[in-house]
Amino acid sequence: METPLSDGTVTLSPLEPDDGPAHLAGEDEQLIRWLSGGPGTPEGVAAYLRHCAAQWAEGGSLRAFGIRVDGGRTLAGTIDLRSEAEGLTRGQVNVAYGLYPAWRGRGLATRAVLLVCRYAADVGARAAVIQVEPGNAASVAVARRAGFTPGGQRFADDGALFDRYVRELS
Repeated sequence: METPLSDGTVTLSPLEPDDGPAHLAGEDEQLIRWLSGGPGTPEGVAAYLRHCAAQWAEGGSLRAFGIRVDGGRTLAGTIDLRSEAEGLTRGQVNVAYGLYPAWRGRGLATRAVLLVCRYAADVGARAAVIQVEPGNAASVAVARRAGFTPGGQRFADDGALFDRYVRELS
C-alpha cells in the first residue's frame, strides 16, 4: 500500500514490526475475549506482525492495518481484512477490528471500518462482512453505525455462534 488511508482523524496504514510494544501495551480483557482469543506475548506478536508484513508483500489474503491517530503517529488499535475466511462467499471480505481501551468511545472504530471498506471496494471486493459474537454489543454498534445490516447467524467450525453484518460495497 503506497499511501495511508485517512479521513483526517483516523489513519490506516499496514501494521509494522515496530507496532509490537504499543499493541501489547494496549491489549486488555476485551481485546483478548472478542478478537485475539488469548493474551499476546512479545514473541507471538512479533511473529504475527512478520506474518502481516509477508501477506502485504506477497499479495496474500490478509490486509492488517494499524488504526492510528495524532496524524498517524499513535497506534490506537487494529483492523484487518481477510478475503479468505470461514463463512465468506466469493467477493466478500471479513472485517475484524479492535481499539485499545484509551481510544474507545470516540467513534474511531466506525471511522476505521468506513476507511477499510473504501479500500476493500477499491481492490475489488463486492461486500464486507463483520462476524461478531452476539454478546459483543460494542462491535454490533460499530457495524450498524458503519452501514452494515444483519445478515443472519452462523456457527463456526468450533461451535461458536456469530451474528453476521453485511455491507454491499460500490
